[in-house]
Amino acid sequence: MTREEVYERLNKVFQEVFDDDSITVNDDTTSDDIEDWDSFEHINLVVAVEEEFSFKIPMGKVVTMKNVGEMVDIIMETGK
Repeated sequence: MTREEVYERLNKVFQEVFDDDSITVNDDTTSDDIEDWDSFEHINLVVAVEEEFSFKIPMGKVVTMKNVGEMVDIIMETGK
């Protein structure tokens, strides 16, 4: 899977979790960039990403991710 393909799928996940079709994420996107992205929604987002890519993100990586680019790196390393 290419990075571009991961982003296509991730954009859909973000749009669904935050109920906002205008969201488009990139490597530098953080919780500060999306109004409703708080700790509760972060959990929902991680679960949705895990479901979309059919794997579990290790908890150690969940708590250390600083931006969407790091999430994509984890997906590409671990996901399908």
